Amino acid sequence: MNLLYKSTRSENETVKASEAILKGLAEDGGLYVPSSIPKLDVSIEALSNMSYQEVAYEVMKLFLTDFTEEELKLCIQKAYDKKFDTDEIAPLVKADGAFYLELFHGPTIAFKDMALSILPHLLTTSAKKNKIKNEIVILTATSGDTGKAALAGFADVPGTKIIVFYPKDGVSPIQEKQMITQKGENTFVVAIDGNFDQAQTGVKEMFSNQSLANEMEKAGYQFSSANSINIGRLVPQIVYYVYAYVRLLANKEIQQDERINVVVPTGNFGNILAAYYAKNMGIPIHKLICASNENKVLFDFFSTGNYDKNRDFVLTSSPSMDILISSNLERLIYNIADQDANKNRSFMESLSKSGVYKITDDMKNKLVDFYGNYATEEMTASTIYDLYNSTGYVLDTHTAVAASVFKQYGKETNDTTKTLIASTASPFKFTRSVMNAIDKNYDKMDEFELIDELSKLSNVEVPHAIEEIRNADILHDTVCKVNEMEQTVRNYLKI
Repeated sequence: MNLLYKSTRSENETVKASEAILKGLAEDGGLYVPSSIPKLDVSIEALSNMSYQEVAYEVMKLFLTDFTEEELKLCIQKAYDKKFDTDEIAPLVKADGAFYLELFHGPTIAFKDMALSILPHLLTTSAKKNKIKNEIVILTATSGDTGKAALAGFADVPGTKIIVFYPKDGVSPIQEKQMITQKGENTFVVAIDGNFDQAQTGVKEMFSNQSLANEMEKAGYQFSSANSINIGRLVPQIVYYVYAYVRLLANKEIQQDERINVVVPTGNFGNILAAYYAKNMGIPIHKLICASNENKVLFDFFSTGNYDKNRDFVLTSSPSMDILISSNLERLIYNIADQDANKNRSFMESLSKSGVYKITDDMKNKLVDFYGNYATEEMTASTIYDLYNSTGYVLDTHTAVAASVFKQYGKETNDTTKTLIASTASPFKFTRSVMNAIDKNYDKMDEFELIDELSKLSNVEVPHAIEEIRNADILHDTVCKVNEMEQTVRNYLKI
């Protein structure tokens, strides 16, 4: 049976999975969601004997129903190969009473690789299926990790161009260098004088600009997205939560049908939404623990039912979570509004006009599976320090936010359920913040001296992703103001 997708803001339009992947964002500005969340049709016991690639097929075939078995398996085979530096793709590490799901062993050492390694293959397959002759322009905003992972995935992929906007002072030095040294004839990286939310809003405005779409069509182009607003990004993320659960079962860390908690550090809400989908597919997850940094808009939402982006934007040591507009939350809002597109659209219009919306009590009651909390900068640093000193295991700043919230949750609730923490980036990506948390004296070293010191201290080899940028040439130096984003795209595409 074909699973169709619909917009969170319209009752009228339904599209196939390949069409949703191609479009990225619905024409009405909504996000594509499956008409229903499918249940796993293979037993958890059977899944526990499968490789990552095999689990990926069993999960993704249920969402991408217009892909043939051959097409989907080829996409998976091309994505999850030797570009990952561990055979297991997403290994589990047990430390200090939790299981850390290491999602950072891909080519850009961040969890975004888990989805962005496969998205180019899903997209180009979708284009062929739908007889698209236009060149596909991937237009995306990044708070640090999506940009490099998307650039690496789409570099020199025939029939595509990729344009990435990032906040000039809102990413780590390593994140920035990874992006601005990116090779590929079809890649274009632009820093904006603004924050991530402004970059994301600018990108969304271009997607919904019909006049721009018409001009691009004449020039032989069409937009698509690599952000987590694209369902082709979200579906591959569901896989690693299913895989983590069945590995825990295979490793005899949990019993058959035993429930686990999942902690996810998140700003845009896509990663934890994938865990929510996994739960709804039948994975025994108890609590979905949403961990925020000092930009705690999600914590406030789960506490009050009130979403309010009208607050100071804080630059933190976990920049990929420095977000005040959590785009993927819209998919959850739509779901708890009983898939009422008109109701959801009114919330999103309110957010756009006043920066605020408040869900109903009935909707808030449907958030019982979620728990939200946040970590201050001090708590994040002390979590890195404490875990290193007690176990020798080194966390990046984002995972440390999650580990801190995990501890807070345990103290508040006395819940002893076994817990999976999504470890979303390598500590080598945020070396200065990580090393300063361990010892302030490290602050005197430059970025690459710190990297070598972290390698010695953690007994982990410097990842290839870091070595390749050590002496790489800067290939992208374009900077623009927020209100110049569209013209910058026009100039690059010569339209």
